[in-house]
Amino acid sequence: MLRTHNCGQLNMVNVNQVVLLSGWVQKSRDLGGMTFIDLRDRYGLTQLVFNMETNSELCMQARKLGREFVIQVKGIVAERQSKNSKMPTGDIEILVNEIQILNVSKTPPFTIENETDGGEEIRMKYRYLDLRRNPLKDNLLLRNQLSFEVRSYLHGNDFIEVETPYLIKSTPEGARDFVVPSRMNPGTFYALPQSPQTFKQLLMVSGYDRYYQLVKCFRDEDLRADRQPEFTQIDCEMSFIEQDDILNTFEGLTRYLFKKVKGVEMSSFPRMLYDDAMRLYGSDKPDLRFGMPFVELNELAQNKGFSVFDTAELVVGICATGAASFTRKDLDGLTDFVRKPQIGAKGLVYVRVNEDGTYKSSVDKFYSEADLQSWAAKMNAKAGDLLLILSGDTHPTRKALNELRLEMGNRLGLRNRNTYAPLWVVDFPLLEWDEESGRYHAMHHPFTSPKPEEMHLLETDPAKVHANAYDLVINGVEIGGGSIRIYDKDIQSRMFSLLGFSEEDAKSQFGFLMNAFEYGAPPHGGIALGFDRLVAMFGGSDSIRDYIAFPKNNSGQDVMISSPSSISDVQLKELNLVVKLN
Repeated sequence: MLRTHNCGQLNMVNVNQVVLLSGWVQKSRDLGGMTFIDLRDRYGLTQLVFNMETNSELCMQARKLGREFVIQVKGIVAERQSKNSKMPTGDIEILVNEIQILNVSKTPPFTIENETDGGEEIRMKYRYLDLRRNPLKDNLLLRNQLSFEVRSYLHGNDFIEVETPYLIKSTPEGARDFVVPSRMNPGTFYALPQSPQTFKQLLMVSGYDRYYQLVKCFRDEDLRADRQPEFTQIDCEMSFIEQDDILNTFEGLTRYLFKKVKGVEMSSFPRMLYDDAMRLYGSDKPDLRFGMPFVELNELAQNKGFSVFDTAELVVGICATGAASFTRKDLDGLTDFVRKPQIGAKGLVYVRVNEDGTYKSSVDKFYSEADLQSWAAKMNAKAGDLLLILSGDTHPTRKALNELRLEMGNRLGLRNRNTYAPLWVVDFPLLEWDEESGRYHAMHHPFTSPKPEEMHLLETDPAKVHANAYDLVINGVEIGGGSIRIYDKDIQSRMFSLLGFSEEDAKSQFGFLMNAFEYGAPPHGGIALGFDRLVAMFGGSDSIRDYIAFPKNNSGQDVMISSPSSISDVQLKELNLVVKLN
């Protein structure tokens, strides 16, 4: 071994011991007669001391060491005179009597410090250096701890981990597939899995009634802070269960992880209908750390001569507690916010509920004091509150008000990262109509079961059918989702027909699953939790990128290894693909 201890291990118990340490030079300080070096490995830092009076040759050698040189030292553990209480090793130092350079290093393109001077692009290019910094190291350690505890909980609840294939069949539903050409089967392609959905259902047919996998999945879609082309799911399936069994099991997992990793006792997990979530918050993943539910004002605000409201399909607002003190500049800023193209509102109406009981609004010439008072009463506003109201077509207006609600939550300091508000959103629509293709698409996926009591509507009014589906939401972030599955071949055939599959297409795409259902498929259902999002939430971040060792940038590129890249004409020919023209 090139070390007897690591750089975060030594303390006063080790004083006078002879030790070997190996690591990277973090920094060097030359103080004339003394040279101090901080030696780093993934466990921590240890201060090394070189004395010009006792060994000038060794001291001069130490002064030639550059940042990030890899060295091994031998020395005696001594008590530090000026101790550093912020370091686990801050009570001791190493009086070095031997040094060996294991490898030299070029000067890094940015400082390997907690607060670095490197921009994101340069740090992505030199990711192996960025990973030496404590923030990223701590993120990966957190990820490791979470994966261990996930397995511990699921193992303790009789789940077994089964690996499913990465080279599978491409299917037309969902996001775009990444495809892989087959050399041995010319003109055919594999797809990388968007999820192991059909395989875990087949495992239920096989009798493995509690399956899980921390599995890599792939989707060829536009990227953002919480999305990567390859990501990790906690993928689970259970047999002989109903919806409550799954919700209770994975509510238990969530409670276990927060308690074990963060020491946080999770509050209750309320259940909210999808329809109510959209009506009250304009989102299927509402942030319940604060209030401000939507209040519809059509009956009170229309037919008063204000054409913006009179012609709107929906007039709806929120009450921001204590925000009547917002200045005109603040309100103009909110108006500019809702008018952003990505928000899409045409304007904003506000009403201040003054401390003296009077009202001041941006539409005073259209509405009397009594009118404004009726709005305030319906919205449960009190003195000092601010009413913010949007209008327009129902869906885009609710969507815009959701964004405004979240913005107000930020401005009022109501979205504390150390507060957690979980909930289950249940009973999603089974189908959604796509105007472009002129057919229904599955809201979740084609294997989701309709609510049993609405099964009869599949033939007569499919748009009204709700799914036996559920999402786990924490602080406005969708952590995971799942459903009770269809396990009857006839019902699955009806679903494929509703989705526009011909009998031949359904057989071609999913015949293996339909055949499996003929051999005793049990009632089953499951869920997939976004592991990267969960880790980022535990780390207090909106971005998953810093919790993945080697992520892609917003263009889906790995700038470190220059991927994706072109391949040679020889490779193209082997794969029976078109050879590039010179």
